[in-house]
Amino acid sequence: MIRNILAQIARGFAMGAADIVPGVSGGTVALILGIYHDLLGNVKTGAHALGRILKGDVAGFKEKFFEVDWRFIIPLGLGILAALAALSSLIEGALADYPEEMAGLFMGLVLASIVIAWGLLKSPAVNHLGIVVLTSIIVFLLLGYQNGPLNDPSLIIYFGAAAIASCAMILPGISGSFLLLMMGMYAAVLGAVHDRDIVPLLAVAIGASAGLGLFSSFLSKLLDKYHDTLMAVIVGIMAGSMRVLWPWPNGVGIISEEEGESVSGVGIEWPAGDEWFVPTALAVAAFIFVVVLSRLGAKSEAEDFEPPVGFAPRVEDYQ
Repeated sequence: MIRNILAQIARGFAMGAADIVPGVSGGTVALILGIYHDLLGNVKTGAHALGRILKGDVAGFKEKFFEVDWRFIIPLGLGILAALAALSSLIEGALADYPEEMAGLFMGLVLASIVIAWGLLKSPAVNHLGIVVLTSIIVFLLLGYQNGPLNDPSLIIYFGAAAIASCAMILPGISGSFLLLMMGMYAAVLGAVHDRDIVPLLAVAIGASAGLGLFSSFLSKLLDKYHDTLMAVIVGIMAGSMRVLWPWPNGVGIISEEEGESVSGVGIEWPAGDEWFVPTALAVAAFIFVVVLSRLGAKSEAEDFEPPVGFAPRVEDYQ
């Protein structure tokens, strides 16, 4: 019993370590560990419980609540929280001290995620490529209006950003931290975790829970009915958002601790001299790392897959 709990905490730690780095999807790590479908099944059951209580159906809420495998969810959540607490300071310091190098690392991670997400299409066609191109252009242009990370965001913004980022747990190939980065909230959330700032963290926790509850069933239905179209849109979002991850001149953009000012992460310049080497090398290494992880995950999932009751998507959809 204790061994199983510790193993589940370790799985959660691995997912949390992935979630804190833009480009590495917690959903992809769950695939690698062979727990993705159990995770999604429990999230969907929890979402149904939330829906029942919102409708005033207390009996239905209790029924669905006790259908959730809390022995699976609680230690997994503890592991995720432990990773966030242990690694946030390291990542935050690296972002401040090595912005271009970290941007190169993140760029490689997301480029690999783009390849993985495109590979999730069941029947890729020319129209899907058109969706990718159109979405990426729109996102690229919209991000040009982003001035950098948000400084001193309100609790509502923490809540909303966490709700949106939580969708990454449901969609393999897209990172929640990357979505926070796109919204200019990555540094703020990372700082709140590092500083143990309870009130913003509560807003993040409630927002993530609400996002999972509200979006899990909806996104699962979209994946079931419009799988390839949705994945093409996701690929386009990630491709267009490479504007945020271009390492030069300011990396992904940070909030200066000394000056308390935001540094834009959407400016685009060509590297001078040998400034290109280290970020590019990190990008290549990160790309290879994520692709290898993804292949291991596909192999593990194919060998161990047992769909939970009521789960519609097939394992071949995620290979």
